[in-house]
Amino acid sequence: MKRTMIVAGTLLLGAGAVMAQQEIAVQQDNLMRSQAKSLYTVIQKMTKREIPYNQKAVDEALTNLEADVAKIAKTFEVNPKQDIVNATYGASQKVWQNKADFDSKIPPVQKAIADVKGKVHNLATLKAAYTSINDRCTDCHETYRVKLK
Repeated sequence: MKRTMIVAGTLLLGAGAVMAQQEIAVQQDNLMRSQAKSLYTVIQKMTKREIPYNQKAVDEALTNLEADVAKIAKTFEVNPKQDIVNATYGASQKVWQNKADFDSKIPPVQKAIADVKGKVHNLATLKAAYTSINDRCTDCHETYRVKLK
């Protein structure tokens, strides 16, 4: 009876740890998806003229990006050691193997956003802003994002 209780307790603790790790991975994925929505679903689509230029949407997307980028270091503090089931992209283990370098990629993105915020007033300035911000995002993604499928 004692053995059964010990085994059951151990299994429950293990399952709880797996669920906690999965929650961390979900938080990380949600943060990246939020940034992608602002940068790609709003800004990039406007630059490609897939959706009409909308100043309010641009300003909101830049504000959201600014807030989300500020959360990256904290959100990626803990290595969940697993990816989200059926995710297309995930964080490379290199994030936690070289956390200082990963964190050093954040300020250039923040600077790119700050440099364009309040200065985008038309499609031409939006295209320049998109390129500037996306290039800084790509600097990190080349090393620290992996394609899972």
